[in-house]
Amino acid sequence: MTATIVTPTGKKADADVRVRVRTSRLVLYTVLVAATGLMIGPFGWLIITGLKTTPELAASPVHWLPDRFQWHNFADAFTQIDFLGYARNSLIIALIYATLVTLSSAWVGFGFARLDAPGKKVLFGILLGSMMLPQMITLFPTYLIFAKVGMVDTYWPWVLWGLSAAPYLVFLFRQFFAGMPRELEEAAIIDGCGYATVFWRIFLPQSRPVLAASFVIAFTWSWGDFLAPMLLLSSDRTTLSVAIMTQYVTPGGLPVNNLLAAGSVLYVVPILLIFLVAQRGFVAGMSTTGLK
Repeated sequence: MTATIVTPTGKKADADVRVRVRTSRLVLYTVLVAATGLMIGPFGWLIITGLKTTPELAASPVHWLPDRFQWHNFADAFTQIDFLGYARNSLIIALIYATLVTLSSAWVGFGFARLDAPGKKVLFGILLGSMMLPQMITLFPTYLIFAKVGMVDTYWPWVLWGLSAAPYLVFLFRQFFAGMPRELEEAAIIDGCGYATVFWRIFLPQSRPVLAASFVIAFTWSWGDFLAPMLLLSSDRTTLSVAIMTQYVTPGGLPVNNLLAAGSVLYVVPILLIFLVAQRGFVAGMSTTGLK
């Protein structure tokens, strides 16, 4: 039987290791807390702004906290405009776009991942390169096209955008489908299935985490979009983002900043709820796409 002798030098080394581990953890937690504060700080300031009066917003020096919380600002922000009506418009557009673009991106990603064709790599490179194009560059030409075919002030542009897939979502699905075993589709093809059946019955059901992540991302894109609804929709059919930015004003046309802040807080709530509900699928989808 062999006895293990711990020398004073060994104890000191172990103590040094524990000190280094504790120090590194403390530094890591400090950085994480600081980063969290930087991320939630603007949202906290938005809530505080929504609880102030107009004179407190105009006070100099800055009035950091309100003397009395003006909770009625949130009720006023909700009732001063047709909040539910505009929210319904945003919800319809976001659901249409998110559903269609998720399915179309999955189909395109499946093609890039599992099918062979001449020039596939070149097309995929062009697709990735299109992600660098700002929305402003493509929005005005598409507006002219929609105006020519009579689709302005309708929701058809979001239907067409959804059917056209999104480069980033195509990339996510392509990476996920590329990591699936080749034997799955080979067995299905031997049984007489076509590639469309393989996609709908085998690959799509297996991609639920990526589907959840893609839906949340696409919904957020559409819900937070300001330029396209501002350009394509009339004031009656526009979205909540446009209404909040344009309708909390005085008779003289000046913005009412406390109501604008309160309405913005209410505007963010649906996105937070969707993320809280789908966060497991979102995180799993982002972590399983790989980097092949």
